[in-house]
Amino acid sequence: MSKFDSIRPFYDAEANQAIRQIIDDPMLEAMMSFSFPNDSKKHWKERLIHTHSLRDFQINFIYPGLMRVLEKSSDGLSTGGFEKLEPNTAYLFVSNHRDIILDTSLLNACLYENGLVMTTSAIGDNLIQKPFLHTLSRLNRNFAIRRGLSGRALLESSQLVSAYIRKSLVQENRSVWTAQREGRTKDGNDITHRGVLKMLTLAEEGNNPFGFFEKIKLVPISISYEYDPTDILKLPELLAKSRQEKYVKGENEDFLNLLRGIMGTKKRIHIEVNGILDQEIRQIAQDESNQSEKLSQLAEVIDHSIWKGYKLWPSNFIAYDLLEGNEAHHSHYTESEKQAFQKRIQEKLNSESPEELQNFLSMYAFPVINKQKVKLN
Repeated sequence: MSKFDSIRPFYDAEANQAIRQIIDDPMLEAMMSFSFPNDSKKHWKERLIHTHSLRDFQINFIYPGLMRVLEKSSDGLSTGGFEKLEPNTAYLFVSNHRDIILDTSLLNACLYENGLVMTTSAIGDNLIQKPFLHTLSRLNRNFAIRRGLSGRALLESSQLVSAYIRKSLVQENRSVWTAQREGRTKDGNDITHRGVLKMLTLAEEGNNPFGFFEKIKLVPISISYEYDPTDILKLPELLAKSRQEKYVKGENEDFLNLLRGIMGTKKRIHIEVNGILDQEIRQIAQDESNQSEKLSQLAEVIDHSIWKGYKLWPSNFIAYDLLEGNEAHHSHYTESEKQAFQKRIQEKLNSESPEELQNFLSMYAFPVINKQKVKLN
């Protein structure tokens, strides 16, 4: 028994048995029918039964499915900065987080296409409660983050995750993906939570926890969707927050967000690799500030890197101008793009509530505001 058994992905030696456990699941059949519409059930089942590693499962089944998702629900994926990464090298990717499944899946597809080490990726255990999804996530090299903990249980869970991430990066030469905060950004304001950075340092021995970041290669990632397929699903939580009300998730809310994220309209998508923060981390490490202040400095550096690398779409500029009640950024969009976005608003919002409209527009406008902050510094 490994101390990581409760959170880790499958080992390659376990992959085939795990596949056989779900091979007759209706959800797998739906997934394969979508991914391989011209393939017979008999053929894809035979291929699955002869799959014996996580990499083969990801490349031969997850990757083609992802390409179908892009084909059916987007206007394409563009990328930048992957040339800054080296083969056979492990990176800690800290990313802004918009979509439950696609953020990490798209990054891994790009890493694969560029001949780079694919990631083991964090996923909240609230998203994989269904047995099929739990098995699928482990086959897709996800490790679980336990949600809803507090006190001693939270500390112990965080220490375990920290140790697993360290082991992946340092001992196994396996890249790791984690979001810059717990859960997705709902309001469009991509802010790194210091608690996430602190968690990463918990497995570092000695009296200098920040030293962890000096031993690894931290790479901020910016991912942007022209249309967020889950924008309307994020609105109830935003409204509750703006009213200072407690928000309680619906029973199948996470699963609905997962499905809508995969199949909903996205238009264009961009992933930007923002370089390795070696120099910045060395500079912070030399500072005589305490641990907490160093983590705050690093969080700010990550934020600025993600904001700077964020690809702004017409939807972002349109939302910002609609919020401000002017056309200051009209050169970044056409009249037809503005009309299409306004039509989306009319279709999505069921009421004339100014509060709903403001929250919806802010979701798209925040990346413009944040990029302006970077330019001012």
